[in-house]
Amino acid sequence: MSYRKLLDTMVPRRCWIRHSVLVPALLMFSAANRTENSSAPALLRLSDKLMGGYKKGVRPVLDWRQTTTVFIDVMVYAILGVDEKNQVLTTYIWYRQFWVDEFLTWNPEEYENVSQISIPTEKIWVPDILINEFVDVGKSPDIPYVYVNHVGRVQNYKPIQVVTACSLNIYNFPFDLQNCSLTFTSWLHTIQDINVSLWRTPEEVKEDKSVFMNKGEWELLYVLSQYRMFVANEDSFAEMKFHVVIKRRPLFYAVNLLLPSMFLMVMDIIGFYLPPDSGERVSFKITLLLGYSVFLIIVSDTLPATAIGTPLIGVYFVVCMALLVISLTETILIVRLVHKQDLQPHVPEWVKKLVLEKITVLLCIRDKQKFSASRMHSSNMSRQVENSSTAKLAHYNTENAKDYEGSIGAILPTKESSVVVDSILHEIASIRQYLEKRDEYRDIAKEWLQVGYVLDVLLFRVYLVAVLAYTITLATMWSYWQQA
Repeated sequence: MSYRKLLDTMVPRRCWIRHSVLVPALLMFSAANRTENSSAPALLRLSDKLMGGYKKGVRPVLDWRQTTTVFIDVMVYAILGVDEKNQVLTTYIWYRQFWVDEFLTWNPEEYENVSQISIPTEKIWVPDILINEFVDVGKSPDIPYVYVNHVGRVQNYKPIQVVTACSLNIYNFPFDLQNCSLTFTSWLHTIQDINVSLWRTPEEVKEDKSVFMNKGEWELLYVLSQYRMFVANEDSFAEMKFHVVIKRRPLFYAVNLLLPSMFLMVMDIIGFYLPPDSGERVSFKITLLLGYSVFLIIVSDTLPATAIGTPLIGVYFVVCMALLVISLTETILIVRLVHKQDLQPHVPEWVKKLVLEKITVLLCIRDKQKFSASRMHSSNMSRQVENSSTAKLAHYNTENAKDYEGSIGAILPTKESSVVVDSILHEIASIRQYLEKRDEYRDIAKEWLQVGYVLDVLLFRVYLVAVLAYTITLATMWSYWQQA
């Protein structure tokens, strides 16, 4: 039996006629539709093909056991701010990542050799890669598109202003070096679903400073990369950590903080060459102390402040202030010592032996004995002259009194002449006693002045050694940190 006869027996005649009419019509409509689609732009046809039936909520793998690997790359563009008080670092980075979407593949020959196309990010699946150290949302531009090539490789490039928490160590300020990390990881998916890897080699990432704005306060030294897998709640996760190592440029702070403080300390040392028996040294050092206090008030806003530590430069300023106070105290004591009042006793013998003999040898004051001998010689000479003058005056007055008494004996009674002579002798004795007291007070003042000069030299050299040792120690530490 032929096919026509079999069809006639199985299908009614009317249905066969309809079928013979509809089939050619459907074939003609399909051909027309194909012709219309082939005349549409290739990008439009490719976009309709890729987005038709695409489910962005599903991880784009044909086999669910296949892991999606996200390749990450970071380039630091600028250091926008370092907040030492809140322990926050603000950076601007160029972030790049790519992964393979197995649902976004095509044959380029069917679409006029189009090998890649840009697709809105909101229409496709995107991995949930975040930075663990995020503390605030920065002002980043929105990049609404990603690039997809014909093998399904999705490239997502975007600049990000990153505001992250960082443990900042300001002890070495302004010669400090900071190491802040940016940790990229999937917030939800385990390593069986999403794994992370480095786009470039670690050496290329470390030495790449091509886009960094290197004109600010901070200098980018290098960027270290580290891959780590960790377990949390019996699930394994992968993360890629970038260590951004930056260094502060200290020139501004050295000129505006360190040099003025050093100049004031040098002026304080020079102030020791003022005579200790004058009041100018005290007023000069008080002026320096007040000037340094004003200087600290001005620079207090420049120094970084944290609740857990103080930078070494802050300790340096406090020690300099303490040294100025010690210098002023030493000056006050020396001035008080060399301005002894008249009622003060002589310098004790043990003080003379300790200060004028032992300390002078220790300080290599060679002319101190000559000064002491000449001082004693001049004092003895003046005393002998005054004693001889007083003796001559007393002898002359006695002879004159006898002559005067003999000449006026005939005029005045003997009793009255003796009273006049006694009063004159009493006045002469008072004058002599006053001169002796004055010489004694002068000797006491000279002794205390000599002791004061020796102690002033001793304290000045001790102060100078302390300042030099402190300065050399800090300079060595800061130089080491600068080179490191």
